[in-house]
Amino acid sequence: MDDQTPVDALRPTLDRLRGAWEARRPDARQRRADLDRLAGALREGRAAMVDAIDADFGHRSTHETLLAESMGVVSEVLRLRRSLGRWMRPERGEAGWRLWPARAEVRREPLGVVGVMSPWNYPVVLALAPLATAIAAGNHVHLKPSEQAPRTSAWLRELLASVFPDDRVAVALGGPELASAFSALPFDHLVFTGSTAVGRKVMAAAARNLTPLTLELGGKSPAIVAADFPPAKAAARLATGKWFNAGQTCIAPDYVLVARGSRDALVEALRAEVRARYPDLAASSDYTWIINGDHHRRLRALVDDARARGLEVIELADVDPAVAVRHRIIPPTVVLDPGDDALLMQGEIFGPVLPVIAYDRLEDAITFVRRRERPLALYPFSHDRATVEAILGQVVAGGVTVNDTLLHFAAHGLPFGGVGASGMGAYHGRAGFDAMTKAMPVLWQRRLAASDLLRPPWRGLPDRLVRLLAR
Repeated sequence: MDDQTPVDALRPTLDRLRGAWEARRPDARQRRADLDRLAGALREGRAAMVDAIDADFGHRSTHETLLAESMGVVSEVLRLRRSLGRWMRPERGEAGWRLWPARAEVRREPLGVVGVMSPWNYPVVLALAPLATAIAAGNHVHLKPSEQAPRTSAWLRELLASVFPDDRVAVALGGPELASAFSALPFDHLVFTGSTAVGRKVMAAAARNLTPLTLELGGKSPAIVAADFPPAKAAARLATGKWFNAGQTCIAPDYVLVARGSRDALVEALRAEVRARYPDLAASSDYTWIINGDHHRRLRALVDDARARGLEVIELADVDPAVAVRHRIIPPTVVLDPGDDALLMQGEIFGPVLPVIAYDRLEDAITFVRRRERPLALYPFSHDRATVEAILGQVVAGGVTVNDTLLHFAAHGLPFGGVGASGMGAYHGRAGFDAMTKAMPVLWQRRLAASDLLRPPWRGLPDRLVRLLAR
């Protein structure tokens, strides 16, 4: 990348952002104006955004880009804009009768400068949604987008420079060395979206400054299809969740646990979904390519390992191998009943390869999930409320969509985030606003105050009142 940010420019940029924030903290009018300009610039720059993302992927479905990136960001910005006045108002607190007649409240105060480290798989929405939230919360922002989507990262810098002055929002472009230095800066809050392995490094770097974190990581998000749920309907919804962006989605269903009697019907229904959605997959404008050669080779290695172990591997579409390599295509692929020793069960797949594992009892499926790290997403499929409650009551996950996939991410009123190895903290809507502000308690004292009585010499205070206050 020719226009990389020098590592030694990071700290001066942070100091510039913080100095401007200290000199003039954004008020409600400024925040609304910033959000309005950001939404307008996104609408005007939509075509250039689509081209940049398409170039980074080699081919990215235009409809997927418009749905996930453009619509996702604009809807989030508009929600922030609508809710800002309500969220900024001080909330009444409880002082307690002992401090009567004092008055208590909680104010939401901006933190200062928020760092945002965004990934390549959804390079716009996962950069601009937390950025817009930080702006709504009254902060300045330093953004480090992924070097694996260089054209989109350059587009982001150009877009943001047209909306914000450089002492309110700055963009740093560069590779792993820059990212390492960026995560070690003394931000007032840091948002990182990416793999669990890199998240550990980011957390270690941030710990040196006691920087509070929002970590949106990943992991193996399971779907559990109960015996009562129609396999064809489950297949249609799993297909959308798994093949959207060719499975390069942090909350894509990573594997499916299905009642044994429904397994074969589910696989056939998945095959029918491929035929209906991508009649000629290699030439389809609706099927996204893998981001780069390294990730394509990684996914092929997972499939090759499954074959080497004698597992049944079912490619649901035929693609000429030479074309698949040249265009970085991985066809939708099912692997039946892999064991824990298979490579594709040892880490997040992050591609259109779907292990389908049969279970005999629902308790077996729940135990299978609970033996692993807590997932970013969980997808129970059942029309029986008791079955769904049995799953929800025993599995802790970052978020859940019942009888479908992915959609809890689009519900901006719900907090989005992981738990344990899949992340910490949350953003989206009010959750993000709260994460990027300080809940500052304020106690307003009156002319007559309890503390006027609570001072030496204590002999003037009746013993009965002391006992009452100590209850």
